[in-house]
Amino acid sequence: MTGDQREGTARPLPPPRPVRAAGLLLGCLTALLGLAYFLVAGAALGAFLLWPRTRPRARTALVAGARELVALERSRRTRFFGDAFPEHRPEDQAVLRYLAARAGAGLLCSVVAGLLVFGVLLAVLLARGVVRASVSWPELLTQTLLGGVLLFLDLQGLRSLADQDRRLARACFGPSAHALLVRRIDELAASRAAVVAAVDAERRRVERDLHDGVQQRLVALAVLLGRARRGGRAPERTDALLAQAHREAQELLTELREVAWRVHPSALDSLGLREALVGVAERSAVPTRIVYELPEPLPEPVRTAAYFVVSEAVTNAAKHAEADEVLVRVARAGGRIEVTVRDDGLGGADPAGGGLTGLRGRVAALDGRLTVHSPPGGPTTITAELPCASSWPRTPPC
Repeated sequence: MTGDQREGTARPLPPPRPVRAAGLLLGCLTALLGLAYFLVAGAALGAFLLWPRTRPRARTALVAGARELVALERSRRTRFFGDAFPEHRPEDQAVLRYLAARAGAGLLCSVVAGLLVFGVLLAVLLARGVVRASVSWPELLTQTLLGGVLLFLDLQGLRSLADQDRRLARACFGPSAHALLVRRIDELAASRAAVVAAVDAERRRVERDLHDGVQQRLVALAVLLGRARRGGRAPERTDALLAQAHREAQELLTELREVAWRVHPSALDSLGLREALVGVAERSAVPTRIVYELPEPLPEPVRTAAYFVVSEAVTNAAKHAEADEVLVRVARAGGRIEVTVRDDGLGGADPAGGGLTGLRGRVAALDGRLTVHSPPGGPTTITAELPCASSWPRTPPC
């Protein structure tokens, strides 16, 4: 799903009604042009389409001309109706089917529009007769009643043709329901695989932190305590070893707390996202400013993803970007939550890097989108768009 097609994205206003009416009438002409193309191309290529040896080339020529007319129809829908279609090349069969359906609809639209023009002319003649007093009141009443009914049916016919025109355009210029379903399945499979990879990478990182950091400090603490135990005859040396062991234990507790925060910060559940982000800013080696503009609490999956986006981005800015300042902004953008982390560092961040790829998978699992803009020389801006209205059962909306 593209960003501009997601829930909560503001849709542009449709063109005024007269513009759409002009587009519908122009569609009658373009549809008749398609009908004329089928008649001319059928007469010229009919024999070649029937002969198996020349059928592929004749069909290619037929479809090539049909695509030009279909491109004209697409431009008409965009110009007069404000339709925005995805980048999609319809199949040959869909192109011919659309042009054939539009040819029949255009012929019917021309007839209905002609009847409407004819009705207007009759109304003008009737009005002239009333002015000249050559029309009796019973005849005027009958003509008015009959004209009103025919006008209603005529307008309903044009409306139905306009709805059919819109449905045909969506079916041809946009992916089919099956294609959308296949695309959605692929997106879900990719996001699930990314989440699994991100969780596995996080598990390995925690294991590495425990092995290389916490475990080594525990070994050092045990050595210090053993030396202090064996140094009973030298009280001063024992006191120094115990003091060193006490400092080592405090540093060990600090490192354990850091590892626990990287796994899942307790403040995120007890105090909320704002306070958890304040904790990230306080622990950051780079001055970090938090701008939090959400008055309401967020669903747990959303606030967890937002926290890890900020935490990872701030950590990267401190380690690799040589930044002097980091700005974090969490705000609502339409019907979504937008998390932006901007630093004034060197730039050149790799969007395919391990950390950013893990974040992208975490955000995509919630039907969100992560974008990275990091030109050489900076600044680096990481933006995560997360759904506010819940996409998950039993999760309250933002």
